[in-house]
Formats: sequence, C-alpha cells, structure tokens
Amino acid sequence: MVNSNRLWDRLQQLSKIGATQNGGVTRLSFTKEEREAKDLIAGFMREAGLSVREDEAGNLIGRKEGTVEGTPVVMTGSHIDSVFDGGNFDGPLGVMSAIEALQTMEEDGVTTEHPIEVVAFTDEEGARFSFGMLGSRAIAGLISIEELENRDKDGISIAEAMESAGFNPKEIRKAARKKEEVKAYIELHIEQGKVLEKENLAVGVVSGIAGPLWMKFTVEGEAGHAGNTPMGIRRDAMTAAARMMLMIEQEAIKTGSSVGTVGQLNLFPGGINIIPGRVEFSLDLRDINEETRDEVERAILKEAGRIAEEQGVKLSFEDLQRVPPAPCDEEIEQAVRESIAEAGLKTMTLPSGAGHDGMQFTGLWPIGMIFVRSKNGISHDPAEWTSQEDCAAGADVLYRTLLKLAN
Repeated sequence: MVNSNRLWDRLQQLSKIGATQNGGVTRLSFTKEEREAKDLIAGFMREAGLSVREDEAGNLIGRKEGTVEGTPVVMTGSHIDSVFDGGNFDGPLGVMSAIEALQTMEEDGVTTEHPIEVVAFTDEEGARFSFGMLGSRAIAGLISIEELENRDKDGISIAEAMESAGFNPKEIRKAARKKEEVKAYIELHIEQGKVLEKENLAVGVVSGIAGPLWMKFTVEGEAGHAGNTPMGIRRDAMTAAARMMLMIEQEAIKTGSSVGTVGQLNLFPGGINIIPGRVEFSLDLRDINEETRDEVERAILKEAGRIAEEQGVKLSFEDLQRVPPAPCDEEIEQAVRESIAEAGLKTMTLPSGAGHDGMQFTGLWPIGMIFVRSKNGISHDPAEWTSQEDCAAGADVLYRTLLKLAN
C-alpha cells in the first residue's frame, strides 16, 4: 500500500510554493515559483530512488529502470503549473501519486520488466502564454519554434522565458520521443466535476478526453437609439445573438454527451441607451466522439443562419481551435478497472470534458486516465479539494495499474 501520510505531506509542501492570499496557488511556467517547485519535486523523485533529468522543453522526468534492457517505457505523471489563483490538486496529485507509487515499489523491493518514468510536464495550463500543453506537445513532436513566439501579458515570449530559465528554445524539438520508446501513458487526475461525488465513488475510469472546438461568432445588425427605434423595425444584434446562445444549449443537450459553452461576450457600441449594432461571442463545443461533436456543430451553424435571417442581421464565424477527441485505450481501461477492484473499491466509467497532456499522445501511444473525486466538482479555484483518503485511494490504484502495464 502507498504511504497516505507521505503523499499528503508532499502535496501540502508543494501548495506553499506560489500560495495566494485566498488559499490557492499561482505557479506559472518558467517563473521562480515553478523552479522552486521543480527542485522540491526533483528531491522527492530522488528519495523514491529515481534518476532525475530535465529535457529541452523543461519537462522534469524521474526514471525507474526495468529489469529487461531495451524495453519501452511506461510513462505517467501530470503537471505542476497552475492557472491564476488556482487549486492545489489539479496536476500535482498526478505527479505526487506517481512518485509515491514508485517509492512504494522501491521500498517493497518490487521490480518491473519495463522502465517507468514520472513526468511533470511543462505548462499544461497555458495560463501565462495562452498556449497550453507545451511540454507534452514537445514530447509528442508537435511543437514548432514559431509557436514559441506566443507572449504573456508583459510581452515576454515563451522563447524569451525559456532562455531566462536556462533553456535553449532552439533545441526544444530534441525533447520529442520516438514512437518505439514508449509503451503506454497513464495519468491520474482529479475529476474537476461532480459525477464521482454524486455516485459516492472515490475513483473512476476515464473513457476518453473530449476534443474542444473553439469558434468565434460575429453578429452584425444596426445600432440605433433605444427610445426612438420601434421594436418592429430593429436589427438588434444582441437579440439575435441571445437566440443563438440559447439554441447552442438546446443542440448540445440533444446528444446526451456534448457540452456547449459561451464563455465570452462582447457587444458594441455598449451604451445603455443604444441598440447593439455588433455582437461577438465564443463557442466551446466538446464531445468524446468527434463525429457527434461535428454533427452538433453543423446543426448550430444551420440554426444560427436561420436565426440571423429572421432577425435581419449578418452572421460570420471562424474556427479558433479544433482538437480531435482522444479515446482511452481499452486494455489500459481494463487494467484500471481490475486495479480498482483489487483495491476493494467500486467504480464507473466516465469521459473527461477537460483537456489533459495525454491528448497530445493520441496516435503515438496508448493512453489511459484515472479520475479521483473532486469535492463539489470545484476546480481552477482555491476551493478545489480532494480528501486525503481519496488521494491515497487514487495513488493505490495507480500503483497497481503501473505494475500491470510495466510487466
């Protein structure tokens, strides 16, 4: 069994680095807070008997060797960066649980045929540069030098931040791993939702990671005086946009699996006594089935066009991001189910609506995920919380799963 108190103590130690007044954490990539956190975690890795290195993208990697030379590695881990004033479990629980699992193996004299690596990925959240999953993109060979020109609010580029942290951005593509180097990737993560809590379950098996489609809609009508323009002759961009936003919710609900969110809304000119002449709003549409997601997209665009015609406004839209869903490997899912049963726990299978580093490895290596219950489903907030008992339960399941995958 894993050491619950040691795991919890390490999570608490890490939570002090970048701590905010609200009880959360702000720990952004290529900052002194991240450096301090990496140094702390590197120490934990060495205590677990792992060899430690950082690759060209800044990913921190701890390795336990296997008994059969030349076998591909089983990779596990998560991230230690945060959003602004975020929580203390999103990412760190996956890293700390993996270290704890390997330290338990070391203390119990347990060996595996395949080597196992714990990776603390660089900049999963993308909070600083609005460009996430930097480290996992690099490992998957999906990063370009041009993308390192993304800049933070102070105008500092990723490349400049890397240089200030002691990395050479021109060498980032050297972090890529060959397909034959890795056998599988398994990640433990808090659910960031309420499903497990509703079912009174500590852990769950993830079926896949939903692929986000981000779009920007622009509705153009005609601005006018709020008092002197009769309702029947208005071309109100906001009224049309409001109908479209309600329609987005209705179309997403129809599938039973899709989620559609309007998270940004701008209207112009923006006066209290002016009919809006132009409205811009975002759409975040997700499903673990790409065909289903794209069918919902087509329905939304068709209905939005119909609404625009009825309201006498002009509609335009553009793709901002289109990421394919990442299904989890069935054999890894089964290994997780067996591990949960061996731990004496009940479980369920559920999708991940949030993005994770494993998405970048689709088509390269089999991926899998273990979810751990989140209190009230809260995440990206100082109130984010997972109990010590649930953290230990998740780490124990990860330990058992790693033994299955690495032998």
